[in-house]
Amino acid sequence: MELSIQFLGGAGAVTGSKFLVTAGSKRLLVDCGLFQGLKNLRLLNWAPLPISGEEIDAVIITHAHLDHTGYLPLLVKNGFSGKIHCSEPTREISEIILRDAAKIQEEDAERANRLGYSKHKPALPLYANHDVEKTLPLFEVSPLQQWVRIDPQIQFRFQPSGHILGSVFIELDCAGKRIVFSGDLGRQSPFTLHAPSKIERADYLLIESTYGDRKHNHEDPFLRFSTIINETIGRGGQILIPCFAVGRAQDLLYIISQLKASKSIPNIPVYLDSPMAIRTTKVFHDFPEWHKLGKADLERMDREVIFVSDAMSSQSIVNRREPSIVIAGSGMMTGGRILNHAHAKLSSPKNTFVLVGYQASGTNGRFLHDGTDELKMYGEYVPVRARIEEVTSLSAHADQSEIIKWLEGFSRPPKKTFIVHGEPHSADALRVRMKDALGWQAVVPEMGERSSLD
Repeated sequence: MELSIQFLGGAGAVTGSKFLVTAGSKRLLVDCGLFQGLKNLRLLNWAPLPISGEEIDAVIITHAHLDHTGYLPLLVKNGFSGKIHCSEPTREISEIILRDAAKIQEEDAERANRLGYSKHKPALPLYANHDVEKTLPLFEVSPLQQWVRIDPQIQFRFQPSGHILGSVFIELDCAGKRIVFSGDLGRQSPFTLHAPSKIERADYLLIESTYGDRKHNHEDPFLRFSTIINETIGRGGQILIPCFAVGRAQDLLYIISQLKASKSIPNIPVYLDSPMAIRTTKVFHDFPEWHKLGKADLERMDREVIFVSDAMSSQSIVNRREPSIVIAGSGMMTGGRILNHAHAKLSSPKNTFVLVGYQASGTNGRFLHDGTDELKMYGEYVPVRARIEEVTSLSAHADQSEIIKWLEGFSRPPKKTFIVHGEPHSADALRVRMKDALGWQAVVPEMGERSSLD
C-alpha cells in the first residue's frame, strides 16, 4: 500500500493543524483546524486546499480546539460528506466551538460593514451558522482504546492525551504500518484532567512542539493568583483574564472557587463572560470519567461564578468599575467578548490583564505578552496602561522536558518523527533536544510538504 502524509497545516506554526494521509486509494484528514495569529496565516483559511472536500474519505479529530476543528464547516462547504471521527466529549465541545466561531465571524463582518473599517466591501464571514449545521450530523463518536476499522487495511484507535476534555492521541494503522498523531500533548500532571496515556510503538510519529523550546514555570498557581488578585483589588482595579473556553476556564473557576473557600481572596464578583465557556463547563458534569473534578468541586465552581450569557449583560459588566474578576474569551484575544473589556479597561493602570495560555504570533495576546504600549481594536489604537501578568503554570501543553519524558515511553524510535504544531524556533529546539536526549533523528516539515512513509 502506498502511504504518504502531506502537511496542510500545523507545520511551521502552532495553528491550522491538517495532516492528509494517503493510504492506497483512501485519503484521511487528521485534524481540520483554522489558522490563527499572523495575517499571512489567517489568509490561508481563505485559500483552497490542494484537495477538494469530496476527495477526502474521513476526518479523524484529536480534540475540539478551533485550530484543530475550525476548518470543518469549510471542508463540508467544499464537498466533504464523510464521517468525522472523534471522542464523545470532543463531539459535544466541537458543536459549542463551531457554532461560536460562526457567530463571531458573522458579528465581526457585520461590525466591520457597519463601522466601515474593513477594506473588503462587503466584509464576509469565513463561514456561517448554516454551514456548521450541515457539519454537525457528520460527527461520529469512537470509543477509547478500541480499534475502529475504516476499511479492511485501515483502522485507528484513541488514547487519552490529557490536553483538554476529550482530547486523544490517534494510532492509525495502515496495512500494518502505524502512524501516531500526538495532537496536543497534555502535561504529565494535568490540573483537572488525567495524565496522558503512554504509547509504546509507532513506525511514524507526529509530535507537537508548542513549548518545544522551554520549560514551564512550576510556581503555585493558587499563590500566584491570590497575589495578583489581592494586589489589583488593593489598587481598586479589576482582574481581566483572556481565557480559552475549554479547559483553561474550568481550571480558573476551580482555582478561584478554592481561593474564595479558603478566604485567600475577598468575596468579589467573578464573571464568566463567555457563552462557550459556560456551555463547556456544563459538559464537565456530563463526562466525570474524563477528569479529576468531583461533584462537590463542580458545584462549588457553579456557586462562585456569575454566568454571563447575553450580550446586554456582558456590556453592563464592561461599564462597571468596582473590583471584580472577569474571565472572557478568546484566550489569545483574537475575538470574542474580551475585546470589549480590553477596549474599555486596558487604558487604566488600576486594572490587571492576566495571560494564562499560549499566545500565537500576531495575536493581541502576543502583543501584550511582548510589551506593546498600544493595541489596535475595532479600528482604533488603545493605550496599554493596565498591568500585564502571565501565569504559565496552567498551560495545557507539555513543555520540552515533559515531551521528552513522554517520548521515553516508546519501546524503540519510530522510523520517522515529524515535529509539528510549533513556531520554527520551538520545533527546531525540540529536534535538537530529541537528538541529544534520545538519540532520535527528527525532521521539521514545511507547510505543504509531502512525505512518503515507506
